[in-house]
Amino acid sequence: MKAKLQALKTRLLEIDDLNAAASLLQWDQATYMPPGGAVARGRQQSTLSRLAHEKLTDPAIGGLLDDLQAYEESLPYDSPEASLIRVTRRKYERAAQVPPSFMAELNEHAAVTYQAWTRARPADDFAAVQPLLEKTLVLSRRLAGFFPGYEHIADPLIDYADYGMTVSMLRALFADLREQLVPIVQAVTAQPPTDDSCLRQHFAAPQQIAFGLDVIQRLGYDLDRGRQDQSPHPFSTHFSLGDVRITTRVNEGYLGSALFGTMHEAGHAMYDQGICPDFEGTPLADGPSAGVHESQSRLWENLVGRSRGFWRFFYPRLQAAFPEQLSGVSEDAFYAAINQVERSLIRVAADELTYNLHVMIRFDLELALLEGNLAVRDLPGVWRERYLADLGIAPPNDRDGVMQDMHWYSWVIGGMFQGYTLGNVMGAQFFDAALRAHPEIPAEMEQGEFGTLHRWLKDHIYQHGAKYTATELVERITGQSLSVEPYIRYLKEKYSALYGVTSSPP
Repeated sequence: MKAKLQALKTRLLEIDDLNAAASLLQWDQATYMPPGGAVARGRQQSTLSRLAHEKLTDPAIGGLLDDLQAYEESLPYDSPEASLIRVTRRKYERAAQVPPSFMAELNEHAAVTYQAWTRARPADDFAAVQPLLEKTLVLSRRLAGFFPGYEHIADPLIDYADYGMTVSMLRALFADLREQLVPIVQAVTAQPPTDDSCLRQHFAAPQQIAFGLDVIQRLGYDLDRGRQDQSPHPFSTHFSLGDVRITTRVNEGYLGSALFGTMHEAGHAMYDQGICPDFEGTPLADGPSAGVHESQSRLWENLVGRSRGFWRFFYPRLQAAFPEQLSGVSEDAFYAAINQVERSLIRVAADELTYNLHVMIRFDLELALLEGNLAVRDLPGVWRERYLADLGIAPPNDRDGVMQDMHWYSWVIGGMFQGYTLGNVMGAQFFDAALRAHPEIPAEMEQGEFGTLHRWLKDHIYQHGAKYTATELVERITGQSLSVEPYIRYLKEKYSALYGVTSSPP
């Protein structure tokens, strides 16, 4: 059995190498590749995707998994060996339902569409990407069609990112969250707006990047195994557990964009850097779901990065980096500015209270597109209608509307956004558990010390990689099932103190 397990690992390592090469090409496309390379890059990514898919669906892997089933059942459920066989079987069975030729077509189309989006968004030219997005919708439906027996067409697409979640489960979770969030948003946005002009000055890009790098190194991001570059949309990627990279997007007219984007992506990267090294080259060397991975980026960005204690340490250092802009701005004024609540257009720049409303809009539009109740050509108009109805503000253009996120232009339509809200909910549950275990964490953050929190997260989440499902991980760590209660409690306490309001609208 050990020989068969090693044979499985050898095959998985070849697949991982192909996927890592594809990820490297994607990273290059988003950072340094000249526009003229788009067509060839799409072909290259298609080739690698096809080869990886063919290797994963090779009947020899299915045979090894069958041979190893009895061995798996003889081992403890959470042993590395049993976990590897279990998670690999899940990926194999899903991949085996999709023809390699289709995956090649999908990846080639995604590469071409992404490159078109990078040109179309700055030009506010939705017409340039509309035909590509229409094909993406067709391909998304075809992908879902390979998985019969689902209740909703989006379920298999959601399953790719957040295994075990379904449309019906998410609709119930989102309805609960929305019911409790909207009164808080209404109460806060009825107050006089917070002055955030201190953030909207000229902040030179090199100083922003240098400050952000200093912050994330103190949090625990290891630059010996990582680096940061710039891209049109921030992201994190890894080519191995020793090469985990992030990108950021700098706005010299707004300090918060790169600063919090850097902390967000570093949260993802620290997760990958903390995975057990023995899992390298296998399906265990990843998070179990987009939601769990997002829980770490949102935890570091918001629960830590927008906290009062965090800025008691870092604000004097930020003032030293930007004395002309911030020397006359008090810590109280800065803290209020970075936690300003407003009805805004851009998801990645949204405050903690309204952020999930942005996600829910996208989730609903994905479902409408997949169900055939919304045509791509009508998407910009419906996007404006939903923003006006849900947030009381409508985008003046498509650049800050339907084209602001890269997700639909870089993969499929369906299952692309729910992980962000799941991450907010899980992140609050995990942070609550960490504070119960180590009440000293807030005091340590005021001193610029994050080792206790980082170690707790590594011990309880990071090191396990994909060994547990998201549901299993939440219950293992918190002793409870997934719940919005810690997240809502955190938001109420924080924003009641900031704005002096209750959750009931005036």
